[in-house]
Amino acid sequence: MNVEDTIKQQVTTHPVVLYMKGTPDQPQCGFSANAVNILSACGANNLFTVDVLQDPEIRQGIKDYSNWPTIPQLYVKGEFIGGSDILTEMYQSGELQKLLEDD
Repeated sequence: MNVEDTIKQQVTTHPVVLYMKGTPDQPQCGFSANAVNILSACGANNLFTVDVLQDPEIRQGIKDYSNWPTIPQLYVKGEFIGGSDILTEMYQSGELQKLLEDD
């Protein structure tokens, strides 16, 4: 399985996927920490995380897959949602909570 296939499998078999630097318990950058905090505040259940620092191919592959240059990246039900800034905006507007209600 190539990197694109691996990513596609991850985002389609898990309802909520966060590609981040580090882990939810030990994020390795402020943007990843922000994303984890927002998802936690939303009560996101079934959160599947991928530490891109553990696999350089995934780290680059997710950027190519989404055509988005930065990490973290959130996927809900296979759809790319965005990075830290977008999650912050969606959380503040209440849109993210609605999106995650039935995860």
